[in-house]
Amino acid sequence: LTGVLDDCLCDIESIDDFNTFKIFPKIQKLQERDYFRYYKVNLKRPCPFWADDGHCSIKDCHVEPCPESKIPVGIKAGSSNKYSKAANNSKELEDCEQANKLGAVNSTLSNQSKEAFIDWARYDDSQDHFCELDDERSPDAQYVDLLLNPERYTGYKGPSAWRVWNSIYEENCFKPRSVYRPLNPLAPSRGGLGSVCLFSWTGLCLEKRVFYKLISGLHASINLHLCANYLLEETWGKPRWGPNVKEFTRRFDPAETKGEGPRRLKNLYFLYLIELRALSKVAPYFERAVVDLYTGNGHEDAESKALLLDIFRDTKSFHMHFDEKSMFAGDKKGAKSLKEEFRLHFKNISRIMDCVGCDKCRLWGKLQTQGLGTALKILFSEKEIQSLPENSPSKGFQLTRQEIVALVNAFGR
Repeated sequence: LTGVLDDCLCDIESIDDFNTFKIFPKIQKLQERDYFRYYKVNLKRPCPFWADDGHCSIKDCHVEPCPESKIPVGIKAGSSNKYSKAANNSKELEDCEQANKLGAVNSTLSNQSKEAFIDWARYDDSQDHFCELDDERSPDAQYVDLLLNPERYTGYKGPSAWRVWNSIYEENCFKPRSVYRPLNPLAPSRGGLGSVCLFSWTGLCLEKRVFYKLISGLHASINLHLCANYLLEETWGKPRWGPNVKEFTRRFDPAETKGEGPRRLKNLYFLYLIELRALSKVAPYFERAVVDLYTGNGHEDAESKALLLDIFRDTKSFHMHFDEKSMFAGDKKGAKSLKEEFRLHFKNISRIMDCVGCDKCRLWGKLQTQGLGTALKILFSEKEIQSLPENSPSKGFQLTRQEIVALVNAFGR
Protein backbone atom coordinates (compact mmCIF):
# COMPACT_ATOMS: atom_id res chain seq x y z
CA LEU A 1 0.00 0.00 0.00
CA THR A 2 1.09 3.55 -0.72
CA GLY A 3 -0.36 7.03 -0.82
CA VAL A 4 -2.81 9.15 1.13
CA LEU A 5 -5.70 7.73 3.16
CA ASP A 6 -9.24 8.96 2.53
CA ASP A 7 -10.78 11.45 4.99
CA CYS A 8 -7.43 12.55 6.45
CA LEU A 9 -4.22 14.22 5.35
CA CYS A 10 -2.02 11.27 6.22
CA ASP A 11 0.03 8.99 4.00
CA ILE A 12 0.71 5.32 4.63
CA GLU A 13 4.50 5.64 4.46
CA SER A 14 4.51 8.16 7.33
CA ILE A 15 2.40 5.86 9.50
CA ASP A 16 4.68 2.90 8.72
CA ASP A 17 7.82 4.80 9.68
CA PHE A 18 6.31 6.31 12.80
CA ASN A 19 4.94 2.99 14.02
CA THR A 20 7.99 0.87 13.18
CA PHE A 21 10.61 3.11 14.74
CA LYS A 22 8.74 4.87 17.56
CA ILE A 23 5.56 3.18 18.67
CA PHE A 24 5.73 -0.56 18.10
CA PRO A 25 8.84 -1.41 20.18
CA LYS A 26 7.43 0.47 23.18
CA ILE A 27 3.84 -0.73 22.92
CA GLN A 28 5.13 -4.31 22.67
CA LYS A 29 7.06 -3.88 25.94
CA LEU A 30 4.03 -2.30 27.60
CA GLN A 31 1.78 -5.23 26.66
CA GLU A 32 4.16 -7.61 28.43
CA ARG A 33 3.88 -5.82 31.77
CA ASP A 34 1.59 -7.29 34.43
CA TYR A 35 -0.90 -4.42 34.41
CA PHE A 36 -1.65 -4.93 30.70
CA ARG A 37 -1.31 -8.69 30.27
CA TYR A 38 -4.20 -9.71 32.55
CA TYR A 39 -7.67 -9.00 31.16
CA LYS A 40 -10.86 -9.88 33.01
CA VAL A 41 -13.55 -11.17 30.68
CA ASN A 42 -16.80 -13.13 30.81
CA LEU A 43 -16.73 -15.68 28.00
CA LYS A 44 -19.98 -17.32 29.15
CA ARG A 45 -22.39 -14.47 28.49
CA PRO A 46 -25.24 -15.74 26.31
CA CYS A 47 -25.72 -14.38 22.81
CA PRO A 48 -28.49 -11.76 23.08
CA PHE A 49 -29.57 -11.97 19.42
CA TRP A 50 -30.06 -15.61 18.48
CA ALA A 51 -30.03 -19.09 19.97
CA ASP A 52 -26.50 -20.28 20.66
CA ASP A 53 -25.16 -22.35 17.75
CA GLY A 54 -22.96 -24.32 20.11
CA HIS A 55 -19.38 -23.65 21.09
CA CYS A 56 -16.37 -24.55 19.02
CA SER A 57 -14.99 -27.90 20.17
CA ILE A 58 -11.61 -27.47 18.49
CA LYS A 59 -8.91 -27.48 21.18
CA ASP A 60 -7.32 -24.26 19.88
CA CYS A 61 -10.60 -22.42 20.52
CA HIS A 62 -10.10 -22.95 24.24
CA VAL A 63 -9.00 -20.11 26.52
CA GLU A 64 -7.05 -21.03 29.65
CA PRO A 65 -8.12 -18.76 32.53
CA CYS A 66 -5.43 -17.56 34.89
CA PRO A 67 -5.21 -19.21 38.34
CA GLU A 68 -6.11 -16.80 41.12
CA SER A 69 -2.65 -17.27 42.63
CA LYS A 70 -0.95 -15.88 39.52
CA ILE A 71 -2.87 -12.56 39.48
CA PRO A 72 -0.89 -9.69 41.04
CA VAL A 73 -2.44 -8.73 44.35
CA GLY A 74 -3.11 -5.14 43.27
CA ILE A 75 -5.12 -6.25 40.24
CA LYS A 76 -7.52 -8.65 41.95
CA ALA A 77 -10.90 -7.00 42.39
CA GLY A 78 -12.27 -7.36 45.88
CA SER A 79 -9.02 -8.29 47.59
CA SER A 80 -8.50 -7.02 51.11
CA ASN A 81 -6.27 -4.21 52.40
CA LYS A 82 -6.89 -1.99 49.39
CA TYR A 83 -6.52 1.28 51.22
CA SER A 84 -3.49 2.71 52.89
CA LYS A 85 -5.42 4.10 55.84
CA ALA A 86 -6.74 1.43 58.22
CA ALA A 87 -10.50 1.27 58.41
CA ASN A 88 -10.97 1.86 62.14
CA ASN A 89 -14.69 2.37 62.33
CA SER A 90 -17.67 0.79 60.67
CA LYS A 91 -18.31 3.72 58.31
CA GLU A 92 -14.80 3.52 56.89
CA LEU A 93 -15.07 -0.24 56.70
CA GLU A 94 -18.37 0.03 54.85
CA ASP A 95 -16.89 2.54 52.41
CA CYS A 96 -13.88 0.31 51.81
CA GLU A 97 -16.08 -2.70 51.17
CA GLN A 98 -18.24 -0.66 48.82
CA ALA A 99 -15.17 0.50 46.92
CA ASN A 100 -13.81 -3.03 46.76
CA LYS A 101 -16.97 -4.14 45.01
CA LEU A 102 -16.41 -1.51 42.34
CA GLY A 103 -13.63 -3.08 40.33
CA ALA A 104 -13.51 0.01 38.12
CA VAL A 105 -11.57 1.80 40.83
CA ASN A 106 -9.81 -0.94 42.73
CA SER A 107 -7.31 -1.95 40.14
CA THR A 108 -6.58 1.35 38.42
CA LEU A 109 -5.47 3.49 41.35
CA SER A 110 -2.74 3.35 43.95
CA ASN A 111 -3.46 2.70 47.64
CA GLN A 112 -2.98 6.37 48.43
CA SER A 113 -5.41 7.50 45.75
CA LYS A 114 -8.30 5.13 46.25
CA GLU A 115 -9.94 6.49 49.37
CA ALA A 116 -10.66 9.82 47.73
CA PHE A 117 -12.21 8.03 44.77
CA ILE A 118 -14.96 6.11 46.55
CA ASP A 119 -17.64 8.63 45.59
CA TRP A 120 -16.20 8.98 42.12
CA ALA A 121 -16.53 5.24 41.64
CA ARG A 122 -20.26 5.39 42.25
CA TYR A 123 -20.70 7.68 39.28
CA ASP A 124 -22.56 5.92 36.53
CA ASP A 125 -21.10 6.93 33.19
CA SER A 126 -23.01 4.42 31.10
CA GLN A 127 -24.10 7.23 28.79
CA ASP A 128 -20.48 7.66 27.72
CA HIS A 129 -19.83 4.00 26.97
CA PHE A 130 -19.59 2.82 23.38
CA CYS A 131 -19.40 -0.80 24.55
CA GLU A 132 -21.44 -3.24 26.54
CA LEU A 133 -19.11 -3.87 29.48
CA ASP A 134 -18.79 -7.20 31.26
CA ASP A 135 -19.81 -7.22 34.90
CA GLU A 136 -16.49 -7.86 36.62
CA ARG A 137 -18.30 -9.08 39.74
CA SER A 138 -19.96 -11.93 37.86
CA PRO A 139 -18.74 -15.37 38.96
CA ASP A 140 -18.30 -16.15 35.25
CA ALA A 141 -15.79 -13.32 34.77
CA GLN A 142 -12.23 -14.64 34.83
CA TYR A 143 -8.77 -13.22 34.38
CA VAL A 144 -6.98 -14.29 31.20
CA ASP A 145 -3.26 -13.95 30.54
CA LEU A 146 -3.22 -12.45 27.06
CA LEU A 147 0.39 -13.50 26.45
CA LEU A 148 -0.54 -17.17 26.97
CA ASN A 149 -3.68 -16.96 24.80
CA PRO A 150 -2.52 -15.24 21.59
CA GLU A 151 -4.88 -14.23 18.81
CA ARG A 152 -4.50 -16.71 15.96
CA TYR A 153 -6.38 -19.00 13.56
CA THR A 154 -8.19 -21.68 15.53
CA GLY A 155 -10.20 -23.48 12.84
CA TYR A 156 -13.43 -21.69 13.85
CA LYS A 157 -15.42 -21.09 10.65
CA GLY A 158 -18.68 -21.79 8.85
CA PRO A 159 -22.21 -20.51 9.50
CA SER A 160 -21.53 -19.36 13.07
CA ALA A 161 -18.58 -17.14 12.13
CA TRP A 162 -20.44 -15.95 9.04
CA ARG A 163 -23.50 -14.94 11.04
CA VAL A 164 -21.48 -12.75 13.42
CA TRP A 165 -19.93 -10.61 10.68
CA ASN A 166 -23.12 -10.58 8.63
CA SER A 167 -25.02 -9.19 11.63
CA ILE A 168 -22.35 -6.56 12.25
CA TYR A 169 -22.42 -5.30 8.68
CA GLU A 170 -26.09 -5.77 7.85
CA GLU A 171 -27.69 -4.49 11.04
CA ASN A 172 -25.13 -2.22 12.65
CA CYS A 173 -23.06 -0.63 9.93
CA PHE A 174 -24.03 2.67 8.35
CA LYS A 175 -23.86 1.80 4.69
CA PRO A 176 -25.33 2.68 1.28
CA ARG A 177 -25.98 0.14 -1.46
CA SER A 178 -24.25 -3.19 -1.13
CA VAL A 179 -21.61 -4.43 -3.51
CA TYR A 180 -20.13 -7.88 -4.09
CA ARG A 181 -20.43 -9.84 -0.80
CA PRO A 182 -19.74 -13.60 -0.83
CA LEU A 183 -21.54 -14.21 2.45
CA ASN A 184 -23.17 -17.57 1.79
CA PRO A 185 -22.33 -19.70 4.83
CA LEU A 186 -22.39 -22.82 2.66
CA ALA A 187 -19.71 -21.39 0.40
CA PRO A 188 -16.08 -22.36 1.14
CA SER A 189 -15.23 -20.42 4.28
CA ARG A 190 -11.97 -18.65 5.03
CA GLY A 191 -12.42 -19.42 8.70
CA GLY A 192 -12.18 -17.55 11.97
CA LEU A 193 -13.88 -14.25 12.56
CA GLY A 194 -12.62 -13.31 9.13
CA SER A 195 -15.40 -14.19 6.70
CA VAL A 196 -15.48 -11.92 3.67
CA CYS A 197 -17.81 -8.92 3.62
CA LEU A 198 -17.69 -6.02 1.19
CA PHE A 199 -19.46 -2.66 0.96
CA SER A 200 -19.03 0.62 -0.82
CA TRP A 201 -19.27 3.78 1.30
CA THR A 202 -19.47 6.29 -1.55
CA GLY A 203 -22.00 9.00 -0.74
CA LEU A 204 -21.98 8.58 3.03
CA CYS A 205 -21.41 11.58 5.31
CA LEU A 206 -18.05 11.72 7.10
CA GLU A 207 -19.34 10.29 10.38
CA LYS A 208 -20.91 7.26 8.73
CA ARG A 209 -17.84 6.68 6.55
CA VAL A 210 -15.70 6.80 9.69
CA PHE A 211 -17.93 4.28 11.45
CA TYR A 212 -17.88 1.88 8.51
CA LYS A 213 -14.12 2.17 8.09
CA LEU A 214 -13.48 1.50 11.77
CA ILE A 215 -15.50 -1.73 11.62
CA SER A 216 -13.83 -2.73 8.36
CA GLY A 217 -10.41 -1.92 9.89
CA LEU A 218 -11.21 -4.06 12.92
CA HIS A 219 -12.26 -6.87 10.58
CA ALA A 220 -9.00 -6.49 8.62
CA SER A 221 -6.95 -6.55 11.83
CA ILE A 222 -8.57 -9.82 12.94
CA ASN A 223 -8.09 -11.30 9.45
CA LEU A 224 -4.42 -10.32 9.44
CA HIS A 225 -3.76 -11.97 12.79
CA LEU A 226 -5.45 -15.16 11.62
CA CYS A 227 -3.23 -15.21 8.52
CA ALA A 228 -0.04 -14.26 10.38
CA ASN A 229 -0.46 -16.89 13.11
CA TYR A 230 -1.95 -19.85 11.26
CA LEU A 231 -1.82 -23.55 12.12
CA LEU A 232 0.42 -24.71 9.28
CA GLU A 233 0.79 -28.32 10.38
CA GLU A 234 0.35 -30.54 13.40
CA THR A 235 2.85 -33.37 13.52
CA TRP A 236 3.11 -35.74 16.49
CA GLY A 237 1.03 -33.41 18.59
CA LYS A 238 3.39 -30.48 18.07
CA PRO A 239 1.60 -27.75 16.13
CA ARG A 240 3.60 -25.41 13.93
CA TRP A 241 2.21 -21.87 13.69
CA GLY A 242 3.30 -19.23 11.22
CA PRO A 243 2.33 -16.87 8.36
CA ASN A 244 0.00 -18.31 5.74
CA VAL A 245 0.70 -16.22 2.63
CA LYS A 246 -1.88 -18.06 0.56
CA GLU A 247 -4.60 -17.23 3.09
CA PHE A 248 -3.48 -13.60 3.24
CA THR A 249 -3.62 -13.37 -0.56
CA ARG A 250 -7.10 -14.87 -0.61
CA ARG A 251 -8.38 -12.20 1.79
CA PHE A 252 -6.52 -9.12 0.56
CA ASP A 253 -5.15 -9.52 -2.96
CA PRO A 254 -7.03 -7.25 -5.44
CA ALA A 255 -7.42 -10.13 -7.91
CA GLU A 256 -8.97 -12.38 -5.25
CA THR A 257 -11.27 -9.72 -3.75
CA LYS A 258 -12.53 -7.86 -6.83
CA GLY A 259 -10.26 -4.94 -5.93
CA GLU A 260 -11.52 -4.62 -2.34
CA GLY A 261 -8.49 -6.01 -0.49
CA PRO A 262 -6.29 -2.89 -0.52
CA ARG A 263 -9.22 -0.78 0.70
CA ARG A 264 -9.68 -3.13 3.66
CA LEU A 265 -6.01 -2.69 4.52
CA LYS A 266 -6.33 1.08 4.23
CA ASN A 267 -9.17 0.88 6.73
CA LEU A 268 -6.77 -0.84 9.12
CA TYR A 269 -4.47 2.19 8.84
CA PHE A 270 -7.46 4.42 9.48
CA LEU A 271 -8.32 2.43 12.61
CA TYR A 272 -4.70 2.87 13.74
CA LEU A 273 -4.97 6.64 13.28
CA ILE A 274 -8.18 6.86 15.32
CA GLU A 275 -6.71 4.88 18.23
CA LEU A 276 -3.43 6.82 17.99
CA ARG A 277 -5.40 10.07 18.22
CA ALA A 278 -7.24 8.79 21.29
CA LEU A 279 -3.94 7.95 23.02
CA SER A 280 -2.65 11.46 22.37
CA LYS A 281 -5.89 12.96 23.77
CA VAL A 282 -6.09 10.87 26.95
CA ALA A 283 -2.55 11.69 28.12
CA PRO A 284 -3.67 14.35 30.67
CA TYR A 285 -5.78 11.74 32.45
CA PHE A 286 -2.69 9.60 33.15
CA GLU A 287 -0.24 12.43 33.68
CA ARG A 288 -1.92 13.19 37.01
CA ALA A 289 -0.05 11.85 40.04
CA VAL A 290 -3.32 10.55 41.45
CA VAL A 291 -3.57 7.80 38.79
CA ASP A 292 -1.21 4.83 38.92
CA LEU A 293 -1.09 1.60 36.95
CA TYR A 294 -1.52 -0.26 40.21
CA THR A 295 -0.51 -3.93 40.58
CA GLY A 296 0.92 -3.81 44.09
CA ASN A 297 4.54 -3.82 42.89
CA GLY A 298 5.61 -0.19 43.33
CA HIS A 299 8.77 -0.43 41.21
CA GLU A 300 7.03 -2.14 38.28
CA ASP A 301 4.06 0.23 38.52
CA ALA A 302 6.36 3.26 38.26
CA GLU A 303 8.16 1.77 35.26
CA SER A 304 4.88 0.93 33.52
CA LYS A 305 3.55 4.45 33.98
CA ALA A 306 6.83 5.99 32.76
CA LEU A 307 6.70 3.82 29.62
CA LEU A 308 3.05 4.70 29.00
CA LEU A 309 3.76 8.44 29.37
CA ASP A 310 6.71 8.03 26.99
CA ILE A 311 4.35 6.51 24.41
CA PHE A 312 1.92 9.40 24.93
CA ARG A 313 4.76 11.87 24.18
CA ASP A 314 5.45 10.01 20.95
CA THR A 315 1.78 10.05 19.93
CA LYS A 316 1.68 13.82 20.45
CA SER A 317 4.70 14.24 18.18
CA PHE A 318 2.90 12.66 15.21
CA HIS A 319 2.14 15.47 12.76
CA MET A 320 -0.65 13.93 10.67
CA HIS A 321 -3.36 13.14 13.23
CA PHE A 322 -6.96 12.58 12.20
CA ASP A 323 -9.02 15.67 13.05
CA GLU A 324 -12.01 14.37 14.99
CA LYS A 325 -13.34 17.95 15.34
CA SER A 326 -14.67 17.61 11.80
CA MET A 327 -17.10 14.97 13.06
CA PHE A 328 -20.52 15.87 14.42
CA ALA A 329 -19.88 19.48 13.55
CA GLY A 330 -23.27 20.26 12.00
CA ASP A 331 -26.27 21.81 13.74
CA LYS A 332 -26.30 20.88 17.44
CA LYS A 333 -29.53 18.89 17.41
CA GLY A 334 -28.62 16.86 14.33
CA ALA A 335 -25.05 16.32 15.54
CA LYS A 336 -26.20 15.11 18.94
CA SER A 337 -28.68 12.70 17.38
CA LEU A 338 -26.07 11.31 14.97
CA LYS A 339 -23.52 10.91 17.77
CA GLU A 340 -26.04 8.93 19.85
CA GLU A 341 -26.87 6.75 16.85
CA PHE A 342 -23.13 6.20 16.37
CA ARG A 343 -22.74 5.17 20.02
CA LEU A 344 -25.71 2.79 20.03
CA HIS A 345 -24.64 1.11 16.77
CA PHE A 346 -21.20 0.48 18.22
CA LYS A 347 -22.60 -0.73 21.53
CA ASN A 348 -24.68 -3.26 19.61
CA ILE A 349 -21.57 -4.53 17.84
CA SER A 350 -19.89 -5.09 21.21
CA ARG A 351 -22.89 -7.22 22.26
CA ILE A 352 -22.66 -9.29 19.07
CA MET A 353 -19.17 -10.39 20.18
CA ASP A 354 -20.92 -12.51 22.83
CA CYS A 355 -22.30 -14.58 19.93
CA VAL A 356 -18.88 -15.77 18.76
CA GLY A 357 -18.72 -19.54 19.22
CA CYS A 358 -14.94 -19.83 19.66
CA ASP A 359 -13.71 -18.66 23.06
CA LYS A 360 -10.34 -17.44 21.81
CA CYS A 361 -11.98 -15.52 18.94
CA ARG A 362 -14.54 -14.15 21.40
CA LEU A 363 -11.80 -13.03 23.80
CA TRP A 364 -9.92 -11.05 21.16
CA GLY A 365 -13.10 -9.80 19.50
CA LYS A 366 -14.40 -8.45 22.81
CA LEU A 367 -11.03 -6.95 23.75
CA GLN A 368 -10.49 -5.16 20.43
CA THR A 369 -14.08 -3.94 20.31
CA GLN A 370 -13.80 -2.59 23.84
CA GLY A 371 -10.46 -0.97 22.96
CA LEU A 372 -12.00 0.83 20.00
CA GLY A 373 -15.04 1.78 22.07
CA THR A 374 -12.71 3.27 24.69
CA ALA A 375 -10.90 5.25 21.98
CA LEU A 376 -14.23 6.69 20.79
CA LYS A 377 -15.22 7.53 24.36
CA ILE A 378 -11.95 9.45 24.76
CA LEU A 379 -12.33 11.36 21.49
CA PHE A 380 -15.82 12.48 22.48
CA SER A 381 -14.69 13.55 25.99
CA GLU A 382 -11.90 16.02 25.22
CA LYS A 383 -13.33 18.88 27.31
CA GLU A 384 -13.91 16.62 30.31
CA ILE A 385 -10.35 15.27 30.11
CA GLN A 386 -8.83 18.75 29.84
CA SER A 387 -10.70 19.94 32.92
CA LEU A 388 -9.77 17.03 35.22
CA PRO A 389 -8.45 18.24 38.61
CA GLU A 390 -4.94 17.09 39.53
CA ASN A 391 -5.53 15.60 42.97
CA SER A 392 -9.24 15.05 43.44
CA PRO A 393 -11.97 12.91 41.92
CA SER A 394 -13.89 14.03 38.88
CA LYS A 395 -17.29 12.89 37.72
CA GLY A 396 -16.67 14.15 34.21
CA PHE A 397 -14.47 11.35 32.89
CA GLN A 398 -13.14 8.04 34.13
CA LEU A 399 -11.59 4.88 32.73
CA THR A 400 -11.82 1.47 34.34
CA ARG A 401 -8.80 -0.78 34.38
CA GLN A 402 -10.56 -3.01 31.83
CA GLU A 403 -10.92 -0.09 29.42
CA ILE A 404 -7.27 0.87 29.84
CA VAL A 405 -6.05 -2.69 29.25
CA ALA A 406 -8.36 -3.07 26.23
CA LEU A 407 -7.27 0.26 24.71
CA VAL A 408 -3.55 -0.52 24.90
CA ASN A 409 -3.89 -4.11 23.68
CA ALA A 410 -6.27 -3.21 20.85
CA PHE A 411 -3.84 -0.54 19.67
CA GLY A 412 -1.04 -3.08 20.04
CA ARG A 413 -2.91 -5.41 17.73
